Amino acid sequence: MIVENGREVLIRVRGLAKSFGSQQIWDGLNLDVFRGEILAIVGGSGQGKSVLMRVITGLVKPDKGEVSLFGQNAKALSTADRLDIEKRWGILFQDGALFSSLTVLQNIQVPMREHLDLPQAMMDDLAFLKLSMVGLPPNAAHKFPSELSGGMRKRAGLARALALDPEIVFLDEPTAGLDPIGASDFDHLLRKLQQTLGLTVYMVTHDLDTIFTVCDRVAVLADRKIVRTGSPGELQRQPNHPWIKEYFCGERARAASPPGGRAKIPISA
Repeated sequence: MIVENGREVLIRVRGLAKSFGSQQIWDGLNLDVFRGEILAIVGGSGQGKSVLMRVITGLVKPDKGEVSLFGQNAKALSTADRLDIEKRWGILFQDGALFSSLTVLQNIQVPMREHLDLPQAMMDDLAFLKLSMVGLPPNAAHKFPSELSGGMRKRAGLARALALDPEIVFLDEPTAGLDPIGASDFDHLLRKLQQTLGLTVYMVTHDLDTIFTVCDRVAVLADRKIVRTGSPGELQRQPNHPWIKEYFCGERARAASPPGGRAKIPISA
């Protein structure tokens, strides 16, 4: 276990570097993710926000640097230990990334089939429970992704991410493509799940409404590293970087930010 200022660090990144051909994405990137927080990763186009999530989850290898997961060096993990850690998180990719040839119920059961040895009846019961948790009706279970709206696909993808009762959920642009009402509903759902299940949420997003209403902390990617971390209100009050000032102090940010600072969605919402 890694503890920083009395808080458990579930993910620690130190000295990370990554290039694609001649384009260097990061050089010396450092980041901590604390248990129980909703952390937003923000930055301009091409800064490697989604790539960072893929490096942390082992889908992409960095050129150098270290990633610690639950206090363990990712490079030193055996295959068995790596599988055990992967059971402790869930991932929601953009637009849900559901398997088009599987029903919603079958999609939710994919992690169960990969990591657990359960009878079909129990997997069905668990999958219906996850559907209920994300606010989808039972009749959505036997539909294919093409038969769902964009918001329903996001919720089905979130249900799959929750299939193994994870400690961490990774979200890649979870409200992208949703209308304002659908995005607000998803924000309320996320906050409720985070508080009731005790989740840690790592979120790549550009949605200012989401940032100001559900995120506890924000990490800003710029200049090939994390240039600042802090609450949305702190970044807005003390923008010490040109990109932060443009993003958090512009007209859209002022509209998204509630008077007096961030208004966290209550658990009863």
